[in-house]
Amino acid sequence: MIPPAVVCENDIFPTLGSRPMASLKARDVMDAVKQVEARGATDQAGRVLQRVKAIYRWAVTHQRIDTNPMLDLVPSEILKPRTVQHRAALAEKELPEFMRKLAAYDGAPSIVLGLRMLMLTACRPGEVRGARWVEFDRKAALWTIPAERMKMREEHGVPLSKQALEVLDKIEAISGGRELVFPSPYYPSKPLSENTFNSALARMGYKTIATAHGFRALFSTVANEHGWNPDVIERQLAHREQNEIRAAYHRTTYMADRTKLMQWWADYLGGDRAIRH
Repeated sequence: MIPPAVVCENDIFPTLGSRPMASLKARDVMDAVKQVEARGATDQAGRVLQRVKAIYRWAVTHQRIDTNPMLDLVPSEILKPRTVQHRAALAEKELPEFMRKLAAYDGAPSIVLGLRMLMLTACRPGEVRGARWVEFDRKAALWTIPAERMKMREEHGVPLSKQALEVLDKIEAISGGRELVFPSPYYPSKPLSENTFNSALARMGYKTIATAHGFRALFSTVANEHGWNPDVIERQLAHREQNEIRAAYHRTTYMADRTKLMQWWADYLGGDRAIRH
């Protein structure tokens, strides 16, 4: 993620940085943000707007300026809707063959076992790649991912199936004395690179057919089709409730139900047969 200071330096300071904050109008910031969007950087434009609004809130709170002219700048009213990119995902009928190929794949243990943990937990690839040993309580069969590593910036507890715990036992022999659970095979102090999982899938013959992130969609589809509670599934995926009123009253983690779901999912995958690496 681009640091906040760099966001301002690159996209705000060149055009507005020399002007006093109190002299800027909402239109000035809106024009600057839309210039960022015009070069195809829609996500960056949203970050720029968010940062500028945060700066103005701080300035009013600390009495550096009297009023906040940026209050009415709403991203959805200024920026074009973001195009959702659907990652390629396996179909349910392709799972048995994929699991056989994964079991036979002769890659680095941290990559193979990382892929298995990815499938067994339905977590995001970055959450698995950055996993730290300190986050795991194996006696409680729980992986607690801190808020700073989560997309929604909220701590997320992940129940671990017997098969996921076996993956940890396997990888412990390699990285047990280090900070990272699934370190790079080339630079052990660093996590697996962003493209590692997808590159492995491509070498297995699944280029354009499956992506690491697509396993989350596969998990959701299969679990829903087998009758699991959609709320439990969404909570396991760490999706934020879109309805604000429902979110305010719907804070349960469904941990007991998610524990059952993830053991069912691991058994469904044949996870006990897929960790022989």
